[in-house]
Amino acid sequence: MVSRDRMKMWITLFVITLICFSTIQAENCDTTVQECKKQSSVNWIRCYEHRIASCTWNRKGRKVPPGFIQDNFSSSHEVKVSPTLQHRVHIPSSALQSSRAASAEQGVLLVISVLNSSHFEVSPPPPPAKGRLFTTSTRVDGTVMDGSVLFVSVGNHSLSNLLEPVRLIFKRNKKVQNGTCVYWYDLMQDGKGHWSKEGCDTTYNDIEFICSCSHLSFFAVLVNPEISVTRSNAVNLTYITSTGSLLSVILTIISLAIYMHLQRRRPDKAIGVHMHLTGALLCLHLCFLLCSLWAWLDQGEEDWVCQAAGLLLHWSLLATFSWVALEGFHLYLLLVRVFNIYVRRYLLKLSLLGWGFPTVIAAVCGISGAYGKYTVSLSGSINQTAANICWIRNGSSLVTYITVVGFLGLVLLCNSCMLGLVVVKLWGMRDSREGSCGLKQPHKENRARLWKNTATVLGLSCVLGLPWALACGTSSYNPAGIYLFTIFNSLQGVFMFLWSLALSCKTRSDCNSSVKDPSTQKMMETSFNS
Repeated sequence: MVSRDRMKMWITLFVITLICFSTIQAENCDTTVQECKKQSSVNWIRCYEHRIASCTWNRKGRKVPPGFIQDNFSSSHEVKVSPTLQHRVHIPSSALQSSRAASAEQGVLLVISVLNSSHFEVSPPPPPAKGRLFTTSTRVDGTVMDGSVLFVSVGNHSLSNLLEPVRLIFKRNKKVQNGTCVYWYDLMQDGKGHWSKEGCDTTYNDIEFICSCSHLSFFAVLVNPEISVTRSNAVNLTYITSTGSLLSVILTIISLAIYMHLQRRRPDKAIGVHMHLTGALLCLHLCFLLCSLWAWLDQGEEDWVCQAAGLLLHWSLLATFSWVALEGFHLYLLLVRVFNIYVRRYLLKLSLLGWGFPTVIAAVCGISGAYGKYTVSLSGSINQTAANICWIRNGSSLVTYITVVGFLGLVLLCNSCMLGLVVVKLWGMRDSREGSCGLKQPHKENRARLWKNTATVLGLSCVLGLPWALACGTSSYNPAGIYLFTIFNSLQGVFMFLWSLALSCKTRSDCNSSVKDPSTQKMMETSFNS
C-alpha cells in the first residue's frame, strides 16, 4: 500500500515536471517581441530571430492569426505562401536545400511573421569623414508602406548570397506611386539600425511591389523616400546653389540700396513691403551658405552651433514665405480694396506679422529639439553617399511638412489667385485703353504693350514666390525638376534686383505712348496712410 502511494507521488511529480518544462520551453508567440525588448542587455532583433522559431500560439479558443506561419516544408519544391492578403512569399527550392544541408533533418522549418514598423528604431546617420562632404553608406530613409515589416526565416541558420533570389510581394497601396525594397540592418547592441537596399532589387506594377532579395531578414517597402540624386548631379547642384546664393546675397544688398533710395525720394508702402521681402531673402541665402559651410567643416557630433544655424535657416525661410504672402495681401488691397482704405501704422503691423510669426514658430521648434544635422541620400553607381546640412533633423519630418510644405502650399495658393487677378486687370485695362482712345492701337504699340505686360506678370510671379512651386517636381525620379528648382530659387535675389531696377526706371506716359488708363494708374499708385 505504501509502495503504491509512493509510486503515485513520483508519477505526479514527473507529470508536474513535464508540464513546467513544456511551459518554460513553449513561449507564447504573440509576446515574443515584448519579451525580447524587455531584455535591455540583448539585441531584441537577434532574440526575436531565435525565439520565434520555437514559440507556440497559446491563446485558447483562437486560431493562429494572419501574418504568422511556422511549419515544416520539403526542400524539393518551391514554397509559395501568403501570410496575409497583402503579402506573398516565394522561396526557391535551392534556398531550402541550402538550409537543409546545414542540418540532418528531412524537412525545413519556415517561419514568417508580419511586424509593425514602430518596433524598429532608426539610428541617426553617421557624420561624414573629416574633410569629405560625402560618405559611403547603404542607408535608405523613407516611410514604411502600411507600417508592415515582413520577417522570413528558413531553418536554423542565416542564408545569404543565394543563387536564386527569394521573392517577396507586397500589395501596392493606391496612394503610393514609387517604392524601394529594403531590409533591416542593425549595428547597435540595443537593436537600432537603418534600412538598406543592398542585395534587393525592386520591380513593381499597378497592383504590387516585387522584392527579389539574395538573403533572408526583415523586409519592407519604403515609400516617399528622401530626395536622392547621383553623385555627379549632387556636385553640380552644389556648385549651382552656392554660386546662385552668393550672387543673390550681393544683388539683394544692391536691391536694398535701390529701394532705400526710392523710399527717400517718394515714400510708398509698396516699396516698404519690397524692402522687407528683400531683407528676408538676404537672410535666407546668408543662412543657407552658413549652414552648408558649417555642416561641411564640422565633422563631429551635433553641437549647439549646428542647431542654432538650423534654427536661423528655418526662421529665415519662414520669414521669406511670410513676406511673400504679405506681398500678395498688399497686391490684393491695391487691386480690389481701392477706395476708402485707411490702416493705421500699416507697415508696422505687417512687420510684426512678417517677422513675429516666424520667430514664434522657430522658437517652439527649437525648444522641442527639432534642429540638427539633416542628411540627404545621394545614390551613386555602386554605393550610396550622404550629404549633411544644418536644418530640421531627419526624425522631425512632421515639423517640415507642417511649417514648410503646408505653409508654402497655402501661400502659393493665395498668391496664384492674386496673379490671376492681375492678369484679369491687365486684360481689362487693354480694353479700356482702346475704348478711351477711340482708335485701335497700331500693331507695333500693341506688341510693345504685350511684352511689357508679360514682363510685369513674370516679375510679379517672382515677387509672389511662384518659383517655389517647382518644389512639386523635385523627386528622386525627376532630376530635371531638381535642377529647375535649384536654379530658380538660388537666383531669387537676382529676380528681386531686376524688379527693383524696373521700379526705379518706371516712367509715366500719356494714352498714346504708355497707353495707361488714368483711373487704373491712380489705383496702382494708391498707398496707405500711416
